[in-house]
Amino acid sequence: MNSNKMFFLFILCFSTLISISSNSWLGCWIGLEINLLSFIPLISNSNNLMNSEASLKYFLTQSIASINFLFSILLSMMTLKNFIMNDLISIIINSSMLMKMGSFPFHFWFPNIVEGLSWMNCFILMTWQKITPMILLSYYFNMNFLFIMMIFNVMIGTIGSFNQTSLRKLMAFSSINNLGWMLLALMISENLWMTYFFFYSFFILILNFLFFILNIFYVNQLFNFNLNFPIKISIMINFFSLGGLPPFLGFFPKWLIINYLMTNNLFIMTFIFVLTSLIILFVYIRIIYSSLMFFSIKSKWFKIFMKNNYLIMINFFSFISLLGMIISTFFFI
Repeated sequence: MNSNKMFFLFILCFSTLISISSNSWLGCWIGLEINLLSFIPLISNSNNLMNSEASLKYFLTQSIASINFLFSILLSMMTLKNFIMNDLISIIINSSMLMKMGSFPFHFWFPNIVEGLSWMNCFILMTWQKITPMILLSYYFNMNFLFIMMIFNVMIGTIGSFNQTSLRKLMAFSSINNLGWMLLALMISENLWMTYFFFYSFFILILNFLFFILNIFYVNQLFNFNLNFPIKISIMINFFSLGGLPPFLGFFPKWLIINYLMTNNLFIMTFIFVLTSLIILFVYIRIIYSSLMFFSIKSKWFKIFMKNNYLIMINFFSFISLLGMIISTFFFI
């Protein structure tokens, strides 16, 4: 079974390379279809109904997005070139890519599917599966359309994070919020997008791996389990980095984006993006504060002792995240 999963992971990575290296829209579409057909065996599990339901939902939504993308390709080849049709085709292509990423207004499938996946599959869906649509989006984007989508992404991701009891749904809405920042970084520069995506994937990987080791899926499990202190500190640091709180390392790519917005006098957009980051940080702080300060009789009797070598590495990377922003400021002064 592990060899089969490794094979499908290889096909998943190979399909991304096919799409981003293709010199035609049809080749990009073929790569997207191979990507879809290789990810479904990874998430489907006959012993788990939630996984089977998630794989079916994922197949339907991605198929609709692929049909729209193929329709836009055929439309661009059959119609005469004029400004109205070019705008329409660009909006259809952008919409199909946004649907594949789980962006607003096609975000409804994303939290539901993430809820039925394991933590490792959640990591793949929230990081690697965004690479191909993002790069294809950079080839042919509609500026005005994407500006509206970016603003709604950060707002929906923030509002949806409130009152979430599931950690997977919380991470899904956090991914929608960060998707707005990634789209903005992509419109500014591809190098800036690569920087933001690398930092975002790094923090998502550490958090998902921590939750996978601890077998935690809901917020109240952070309260009931009396976790040892370094694990709580690692969760706290990576949540703060994911939210973009200075002086943590996750603030660094957001700092670059805010600097660009301020130099180009985009003050309203800067205000919206910073405000939504502050609100989502409030959600993270509320969860972390409760998990650190919550005590009960059950917590005193039930204690987790983790003896895992990976935890030492995670604590080391979390410490780097704490000091990384302070060190990086010396290079920009």
